Parts: sequence; structure tokens; C-alpha cells
Amino acid sequence: MSLETPLDLLKLNLDEKVYVKLRGARELVGILQAFDSHCNIVLSDAVETIYELVDGELKSNEKTSEMLFVRGDTVTLITTPTDDE
Repeated sequence: MSLETPLDLLKLNLDEKVYVKLRGARELVGILQAFDSHCNIVLSDAVETIYELVDGELKSNEKTSEMLFVRGDTVTLITTPTDDE
């Protein structure tokens, strides 16, 4: 497969686990099911982590979703996860 556009890299990761960084101190890890040219993505078996500062301490909450649609204008990074994610 030739890589002509940045979105071609996403094609290589379809049905694979990806890490997605979002605006607003949020991140996702899940299986990439679909995407489009606007970087709207669909993840299955997703775990969302939301970070917030509470009394000067960084806290995180996790939510799980069987299927999740993410609007592309909130996405800042999509990559393969590290081993500890």
C-alpha cells in the first residue's frame, strides 16, 4: 500500500488499537473502526480518560464505551498506544 496522504496512515490502523488525544484534557484508547477526511472517527471497546485539576491535584476519571463516535474537530493526535496504555 502506498502512503500518499496522512489519512493513508490511518487505513493501516483500521481494526487496530489506537490512542487518541482530544481537546479539553481528554484521551481515548480503543479499536479504530472507521474514519473520514474530517478525522471523525468511530472506536469500539473505547476507554475515555478525563483529567481535571481538583484542589491543586490532578485527578482522572475513566469511562468505557462499547462504540463511540468522536467528532474530528476535537481530535489533536491519533497514534498507536504504548505498552502501558
